[in-house]
Amino acid sequence: MKTAKDPRHIKRIKTVKELFAQGFTNQENASELTKLILKNVKTIDEMISKAAPQRPIDKLNRIDLAILRLGVYELKFTSTPTKVVIDEAVELGKLFGSESTPSFVNGVLGAILEGKVHEENI
Repeated sequence: MKTAKDPRHIKRIKTVKELFAQGFTNQENASELTKLILKNVKTIDEMISKAAPQRPIDKLNRIDLAILRLGVYELKFTSTPTKVVIDEAVELGKLFGSESTPSFVNGVLGAILEGKVHEENI
């Protein structure tokens, strides 16, 4: 069971903070996970754009974008179980985002997961 002291949860919180900060200034001391996400950010952002066409990337709330980037990276580039990725992303949305963030994050990740967004089309 996940707790606030779970090291994986703490690592995700740190990553979201780093990705959020990256939107304002280059983070030279970023973690390895953050660097991997940023290395794949073009592909990740295209997937987010296709899953949420009504909200362009440049108009997204920056914390929502940071959470989505982490979630999409974990879904597509790691072996983390899908249920864990989505649950963590929704929890991060509740912790850092607005009232609508958890449902928005859940919807975008769900659309990507359901195959509405294919990497081959990117």
